[in-house]
Amino acid sequence: MTKVRNCLYETKIYVGTYKKYNEGSLFGQWLNLSDYNDFEELIQAMKELHQDEEDPEFMFQDYECSTIIKSMGLIGESYISSEIYEVLEVIEDSYYSEEIIEAYVDCYGTEDNIHNLIRKVEESYTGEYNTDQEFVQELLEQTGDIPENLPSYIHIDWESTARNIMYDYSTSNNYYFRDI
Repeated sequence: MTKVRNCLYETKIYVGTYKKYNEGSLFGQWLNLSDYNDFEELIQAMKELHQDEEDPEFMFQDYECSTIIKSMGLIGESYISSEIYEVLEVIEDSYYSEEIIEAYVDCYGTEDNIHNLIRKVEESYTGEYNTDQEFVQELLEQTGDIPENLPSYIHIDWESTARNIMYDYSTSNNYYFRDI
C-alpha cells in the first residue's frame, strides 16, 4: 500500500517563548519537523531562534499535525515530546497510510504507544469501501457465507444484513475495522 501523505512533512510548530509572550511579543517562527534529523537538532534550532534569551522557555503557540500526534499528546502549548520523531518514523514505516491509522484512532481512540496502535490497526483493518452494504457483501463472499451464484429468486436485503453485521465493525472515512 502506498503512502498518501508524509506525516513528518506535515508536522509544523510555531515556536515562541513565554518571556516574549509575557512582554507582549508573539515573535517566533514556524519550524517544519522534516527540516531536522532528530529531536536534538530541533531543540538546537529553537535555541538558535531565541538566542537572545539565556534559557528560553519555549511556547508552542500553534502547531499543525495529524490527528495521531494530537491524540497521543505529543505536542502542547508548553511541551513537545522527545519521542515525536520515533512516532513519526513508525507511522512512515508501517504498512498502513496515515489516513487508515487516523481512521482507527477516530473509531477507537489511541493507544499507550505507537507500536500498540499499529499492532491494533494490523489486527482489525479490513479494507476501504464506499458503503456498509458493499463491505458486507464482499465480506460474506470472501468467507463463503453466500455462494457466488445465488439463484435469481433469492434476494438479500443488504441494508438489513449490513446493519446486523456492522455491530461487530467500525468505520471512519470509508475505512473498516473489525472490533477486537
